[in-house]
Amino acid sequence: MKTILNGTQLAITIDRLCHQLIENHLQFEHTVLIGLQPRGIYLSDRIHQTLKKLLPGTPIHYGKLDITFYRDDFNKGTELHVPNETDINFSIENKRVVLIDDVLYTGRTIRSALDAMLDFGRPAAVELLVLVDRRFTRQLPIQPDYTGRTVDAIISEKVRVLWQERDGKDEVIILE
Repeated sequence: MKTILNGTQLAITIDRLCHQLIENHLQFEHTVLIGLQPRGIYLSDRIHQTLKKLLPGTPIHYGKLDITFYRDDFNKGTELHVPNETDINFSIENKRVVLIDDVLYTGRTIRSALDAMLDFGRPAAVELLVLVDRRFTRQLPIQPDYTGRTVDAIISEKVRVLWQERDGKDEVIILE
């Protein structure tokens, strides 16, 4: 096991990502944040909370998207896919959407999210924010607009993001 980000570094990284979002979206009047279920919502919750502290009084639309039924492996294999909740109570029509996920690996989750998102309207633009980009493992031409940390991990290694709310501590690790 190798630690990529400890709790302090993770907090600093989230703060930096929020400042980058503020630079590009100013008052968020035409921007919405969408966290991807299941693990991306821990990051998106933190991003949303930090933005609310940095921009008090600024309304920031925030939703959570489940992509289970949009996955290209949904009916394949023996693994049972259990859906999570989708909570988007606003239209994304002509909005700038920032999709948020913890780890960008093959790109297939993001492809599924793009399909699922269209059920809520046609956005003006879509950006991708990830905490960890495993850049040499992509199967689809998808790249993040905002990256917390880029990691060059081999196929047999797993990148895990641990969250205080779920795992009892904040940390990003590589498991061999």
